[in-house]
Amino acid sequence: MLENKIGFMASLGFGGMPAEQVVGHLKELGYNAVEWTLAHFNPRAKSPAELRQVVEATRNAGLEPSELVVQQDYVVLDDAVREDRIALTLECIAACAEHGITTVNLFTGPAPWDPNAPVVGKHLSEGAAWDMVLDAFGRIVPALEKHGVHGAVEGVWGHLCNDYYTTRPLLYHFNSPWLGVNFDPSHDVLKGNIDIGWIVRQWGVKRIKHIHLKDAVGIQQEGLFLFPFIGEGNVDWKGMFDALRDIGYAGYCSVEFESFTYHNKVLKGDTVEAARRTINDVRAVMAL
Repeated sequence: MLENKIGFMASLGFGGMPAEQVVGHLKELGYNAVEWTLAHFNPRAKSPAELRQVVEATRNAGLEPSELVVQQDYVVLDDAVREDRIALTLECIAACAEHGITTVNLFTGPAPWDPNAPVVGKHLSEGAAWDMVLDAFGRIVPALEKHGVHGAVEGVWGHLCNDYYTTRPLLYHFNSPWLGVNFDPSHDVLKGNIDIGWIVRQWGVKRIKHIHLKDAVGIQQEGLFLFPFIGEGNVDWKGMFDALRDIGYAGYCSVEFESFTYHNKVLKGDTVEAARRTINDVRAVMAL
């Protein structure tokens, strides 16, 4: 049941806490999984023993490590930087396979919040940007297949892949059972794609590897959108969960809390309280 597959991304204030402390908080609040980031599970910053400890702490508490957020930007003008990001991705895939994390979250770029990221159409053509992405995934997909790890591409505002329609070309170019999507309905809504249930059915159970729970209002342009509390924005949660049940999705649904202003000003950076408030909202929209 989806109600027993609710996770929380260990970002924001959780990123600076020991893994055992993060897991303890989330277990107490009723979560079933932790979506780890490179803050806790990074093969370049942690020893194999430390990586293993993160996964063991998660499972010892009765939770699952639902996904590792790798999210490297592959649209970059510096070839050495791009190669290093691809190499890090490959290292993360191998480490996940070794320690039992089955899914990695990937995106394409360019990240518009990065002041050093190139602007497509200004600094390089769209075709050149796609060449960079296809070259990167041309090495990433074989690694996913070799190690038996699922790659979940997230369409993110401002990136080449930013919604259902712009992510399809990447997935269908490789057509690998190990490459699918991390479905985040907020980005589709920002693009004007409001029939979320239809999009879920188009992806289907074989393509959806992981889900982010995040609401949205506005449009895909910096300063003209925000990610409010779940249930407060324009995501059709009933349509989404009805469709997920119809297709037989049995994976994890992980909260990605990005109400940044509220988190910083109202909650004073208390991510535990953000997780506490959010799980009740998730349960409510799941029951619509």
